[in-house]
Amino acid sequence: MQLEKIVNVHKLLGDPNRMRILMLLGRGELHGQALAGKLSLSQPTVTHHISKLRNASLIHERRDKNTIYFSLNPEFIRQVHQASEAFIFGKGGGEDPMEMKETDETKKMKLKTSVINNFFTKEGRLSQIPAQYKKKLIVLEHLVQKLEPGREYQEKEINQFIQQYHEDYATIRREFIMHQYMYRDNGVYVLNPREMWTNWEQV
Repeated sequence: MQLEKIVNVHKLLGDPNRMRILMLLGRGELHGQALAGKLSLSQPTVTHHISKLRNASLIHERRDKNTIYFSLNPEFIRQVHQASEAFIFGKGGGEDPMEMKETDETKKMKLKTSVINNFFTKEGRLSQIPAQYKKKLIVLEHLVQKLEPGREYQEKEINQFIQQYHEDYATIRREFIMHQYMYRDNGVYVLNPREMWTNWEQV
């Protein structure tokens, strides 16, 4: 496991609410509303923390009709613990941490460039929505970065914006909301702060 991924997981676990969520899920599967009630937090706050934990592969989710249930990913949590211990006690193979980070960043940039080149035409149109989760997030981020922070968009405006790049505006608009790029209130769409976006680099 790469050093950067280990560090990112430990950063996430530095938040008390996220640790409490993991503790509750350690007792069994729960949906978001139940977590909000047990933690005395608002639903958007719980959604934000859940998104971070899911992106870091610390939890699983499953949908039952209109309800999404969350549970721990115990195998990955154990892997992080074992990788942390191996690195700290010199069992990591002697890699230079700075070299590992540089290599990882280079790989990410190559992947992002490759996805954009493969899924967007020379005219800037999206040829298809990627089926692979990480590639889809890269495409969504590439699109949403073209929107103005702080601006309130009517649904018709968002549809017109998306149609510049792909005809299936309903699916992409829904993906913007599902992955926390935007929030919707009474038909008005606004960009979320970047730290709330589903981060493809952590998938």
